[in-house]
Amino acid sequence: MSEALPPESEAPVDAEAEAREKEAQAIRGLATAYSKLRDEIGKVIVGQREVVDQLLIALFSGGHVLLIGVPGLAKTLLVTTVSRILSLSFRRIQFTPDLMPSDITGTDILRDDPETGQRSFQFMQGPIFTNILLADEINRTPPKTQAALLEAMQEKHVTVGSSSYMLPAPFFVLATQNPIEQEGTYPLPEAQLDRFMFNVVVSYPNAAEELRILKQTTGGENPQLTPALNARQILALQEVVRKVPVAEHVFIYARDLVRATRPNEADAPDFIKKYISWGAGPRAGQYLILGAKARAILEGRFHVSPEDIKAVAHPVLRHRIVTTFQAHSEGVNTDRVIDMLLEKIPVEVQQRAAKLAGK
Repeated sequence: MSEALPPESEAPVDAEAEAREKEAQAIRGLATAYSKLRDEIGKVIVGQREVVDQLLIALFSGGHVLLIGVPGLAKTLLVTTVSRILSLSFRRIQFTPDLMPSDITGTDILRDDPETGQRSFQFMQGPIFTNILLADEINRTPPKTQAALLEAMQEKHVTVGSSSYMLPAPFFVLATQNPIEQEGTYPLPEAQLDRFMFNVVVSYPNAAEELRILKQTTGGENPQLTPALNARQILALQEVVRKVPVAEHVFIYARDLVRATRPNEADAPDFIKKYISWGAGPRAGQYLILGAKARAILEGRFHVSPEDIKAVAHPVLRHRIVTTFQAHSEGVNTDRVIDMLLEKIPVEVQQRAAKLAGK
């Protein structure tokens, strides 16, 4: 007599439970890696907790970051430290007024074949063919050279002549910019700014942190960093981030937050029509959701809350909204406008809207 087969309903249940367990393991693995990364970065970088968190959120979301701060705040050191901990290839480009696009992407050169005597063009890769590219003082180079990064940042490949060349994965552009000295600089166009997931402001350390910096950097100690993740692991963790579920009311909240930045919308708040000339586009909403997913999972949660959206609102929106002359004259910057938006748009409205839509 043949053995009795298990009920048909058991197999799907077991498969579903196994899938949930794998997802839980992935979450725990990412949260553990996140904690280790912060510890390793803390060996070199004093303070700047929020900056480090935003940088790691962007990396696990697959986004690029623009770091804005005055000289001497360890922006470059932070990027180089992250590249060492992540076991990724790293290149630094110092952007200058005489930098050409081919200096970044590479170019075709004519070579002689010693065996046949024939000549042929061969592509020589530029420094952009790396995992982490530090674009130091990106606003120091003309728009023609800045534009060389546009295709790479969005499409993850470069085109030279009639050929396209894929960039290594993962690929991150981490750019720095000095907000003080504007003489001899070229402001990034809106299309280029929109390619950056986050605009992160690096501020001065507090008194206690500055004292630690003085003690740590004037002695003979050389912190030894331990690599935490490699390229394959980072790509796998990026897939985990994208699988994080998002409730309907959180999607609605992110959508309404972005749409509220547009002064031409009929229901835009009065202060938006007063202080904003151009609002954020749909890419802002995409990055709000992705950033919120990464933040949730890095904290060990497999669901996104409106608080996660609020936490990434400033770095996502501050470079995607353009203030009016009146805002400048009254000393109202983009961060203040975002604060006003977060106060104006209550989460409860989106929750009720989601419930009504589900009925």
